Amino acid sequence: MTVRGVRAAARIVARPDGRGGTALPVLEGEGPLAPRRTRGSGAEARVMLVGAMSGPLGGDRFAVEARVAQGARLHVGSAAATIALPGQTKGEAHYEVRITVAAGGELRWLPEPLISAAGSELYVTSRVDLAAGARLVLREEQVLGRVGEEPGRLGSRLTVRVAGHCVLDQELACGPGAPGGWDGPAVLAGHRAVGQLVVVRPEFTDRRPAARMLGEGAAITPLAGPAVLVSAVAADGLRLRRVLDEALALLDQDAPLSGT
Repeated sequence: MTVRGVRAAARIVARPDGRGGTALPVLEGEGPLAPRRTRGSGAEARVMLVGAMSGPLGGDRFAVEARVAQGARLHVGSAAATIALPGQTKGEAHYEVRITVAAGGELRWLPEPLISAAGSELYVTSRVDLAAGARLVLREEQVLGRVGEEPGRLGSRLTVRVAGHCVLDQELACGPGAPGGWDGPAVLAGHRAVGQLVVVRPEFTDRRPAARMLGEGAAITPLAGPAVLVSAVAADGLRLRRVLDEALALLDQDAPLSGT
C-alpha cells in the first residue's frame, strides 16, 4: 500500500466590520491546520493557528492563505512551534504561505518558530503581496535541530512585493544535503537559530531607518521602498526571539504601527 502525505490548507480573510473593528468572514482550515479567533484589542482581529496533529511530515503539503482588506487589522500567531519531522512517506514536505494586504490594511504575522528535527526534509515558501499604503510586520524563526540533535534538511524562500515591485526575494538552505558552506562563517557561523523580520510601513518612504548592526549577530537593512529587513542568527531560539523583539522595538520608535 502506498502511503501519501497529508494535504491541508487554511484560509483567513479579514475585513472591516463597519463598527470600527475587523471581521473574519472566512476562517477555515483542514486536518492539521486549525485557525481559531482569539480575543483581540481595539480594531485588531487576532487569529491563532493551532496544530491539530503532528506535522509537517515527509510528503505533506500544507498551505496557509491570509487576505487583509482595506481598513482591516489582523494579527496571526500560532499556539506552539511547528516541528518538521520525518514521516513514512519519503521526499520533502512543503509548507506554503500566501499573504495579500490591501491599501490601508495591516497585518502582523508572528508565528512561533519552525524547528527542523533530525531526518526531516521541509521546504517553506512565503509570498507576500502588499498594496501601496499597506502595513506589515512579518517574523520568521527557524531552529535547526532539537536539543542535542542534528537538524534535518530545511529550505526556505521569502518573497515580498510592494505595489507590484519586488523588495525582497531571498532563499536559504540548511542541513544535510544543502550546498556547502551553510554552516560556515559567511552564513550561520555555527549558530543553530536564524530569523528575520520584514517591516513595511508608509512612513518609511520619508523616514527610512538607517542600516545598523544589533550586536554581533543581527542587522537592520533598509530595502527598496517603504520596507526594512532585520536578519539575525543566535545560539538558540530564545536568544533569537530576544534580538528580534529588540529590533522591532527600535523600529517602532521610528514609525509605530497604527493604534500603538
